[in-house]
Amino acid sequence: MDIGEVAQASGLPASTLRFYEEKGLIRSNGRNGLRRQFDAQVVQRLALITLARQVGFSLEEIAGLFQSSKGEIDRQLLRDKAAQLSAHIRQLTRMREGLLHAAECQAPSHLECPNFLRILKLAGKRPAPKSQAIAR
Repeated sequence: MDIGEVAQASGLPASTLRFYEEKGLIRSNGRNGLRRQFDAQVVQRLALITLARQVGFSLEEIAGLFQSSKGEIDRQLLRDKAAQLSAHIRQLTRMREGLLHAAECQAPSHLECPNFLRILKLAGKRPAPKSQAIAR
């Protein structure tokens, strides 16, 4: 498959494919004229990369997933990411509950609500989360 066909099949722009190749996440088989050529299996690998990006893996972590010569994915890295996601889900759930409480609280002012004040106190002790970089 040439790079245009891979781009169409994967939904990723050719620039992203070149970037992923530069990072060692995918490998071309050579060129036909000026166009890179890829094995058809690269589309499946790109789908895996996309999935990994969606769940929060960095490109460096994704490269680590593919370290096995047998093509196996590092299961411990998957477990570690699942644990991180679980912790993030718990944090987001607490935040959602706090927002719902603030919206429904019957106190005359949010600053008079003991639960809301407790939430503010906890929030003041935590650094603001870093925004996720947009995946290429």
